Amino acid sequence: MSISKIIKYMLLTILSIVSTLVLIGILIINFYPSFGAKPSGERLEKIKTLKTYKDDNFVNLSPVKLEFSFSDYKKMISKMLKGNPNGRPANNVPVQRWSKEEVENIADSTSSAIWYGHSSFYLKMNNKNILLDPMFGEYPAPLPYLTGKRYYNSDSIPIAIEDLPEIDLIVYSHDHYDHLDYPTVLKLKNKAKHFLVPMGLGSHLEGWGVPSEKITELYWDEETNIDGIRFVCTPSQHFSGRGLSDRAKTLWCSWVIEGKNKIYFSGDSGYFDGFKKIGDEHGPFDLCLMECGQYDSLWSDIHMFPEETVQAHIDLKGKTLIPIHWGAFTLANHEWYNSADRVLAASLKHGIDIKTPRIGEEILIGKDQKFDHWWKTVQ
Repeated sequence: MSISKIIKYMLLTILSIVSTLVLIGILIINFYPSFGAKPSGERLEKIKTLKTYKDDNFVNLSPVKLEFSFSDYKKMISKMLKGNPNGRPANNVPVQRWSKEEVENIADSTSSAIWYGHSSFYLKMNNKNILLDPMFGEYPAPLPYLTGKRYYNSDSIPIAIEDLPEIDLIVYSHDHYDHLDYPTVLKLKNKAKHFLVPMGLGSHLEGWGVPSEKITELYWDEETNIDGIRFVCTPSQHFSGRGLSDRAKTLWCSWVIEGKNKIYFSGDSGYFDGFKKIGDEHGPFDLCLMECGQYDSLWSDIHMFPEETVQAHIDLKGKTLIPIHWGAFTLANHEWYNSADRVLAASLKHGIDIKTPRIGEEILIGKDQKFDHWWKTVQ
């Protein structure tokens, strides 16, 4: 065989392999259920009437940088290649485990919360069982190994799904994989009475088998009362999307939760003047669950630096701050413990009551509690 024929054969082989990989990728994105479903039909027609839905996408209240330049990508790739030896904990992260009986014995008379790590919580309020952004999977991605694994195995989460009581309500802030997890939804959908989500996110849940009558979708500043607890869908500064072509097709939000106590749940957000507006309209808050991790100067519009987290808490007129969006996954290049160190230092500087529970420790809302700085012993 001549050299030219060998080269032609090699090129055809490479082209065939690339074409096959592209086809497999297209099939996965379009048919693998984890990617979810875009809003359509009546849901989409309603979305089109909303004031922050423009050119087939939701937008933030103020202009936000979502696209990266070539220079940005160079910086990002450089950071990824360099890595960070302290990007993940070197030792096991301590997790307090709960038995089914212990969960059943949580006092009905006291509002309490149990942190699962990252942004997930089990909340007991007004004798109701509520989950906030429950993400109990191993990987915050549509497929395993696309991102780093959870710091502790999913079978070591504080309360196993089978040990949870019947869930009165599941609340989501947006549809990113580290908040809305397909395998978790499959395990919870028959255990939960109702789902409360920002506009459009119900399309994912319905596609995964959650009946439409169990889903309530709200737009910014809309509210509902569920089992005597008031929920207000409030703005955040972020974005959404689970695939290559669905960025900002569903809404993102924060939540005001008002029952026996008043809680603010930030979801994901960059710092913006909306925090002060929410504080003026809905504060003060007994407890603010505020994102403080996975930040970078490249995406500072959509994730807060820890010092901004503290300022947002002040804007919200919060009493007690619990930093979230850290302690379970590495999604940025900073040291895994850096967000906790920085938010603690900024809180002490401003005289903020900050609580730093271990994963699985019970937080008694409105009560005086002391928590150690546990991450300093794990580094």
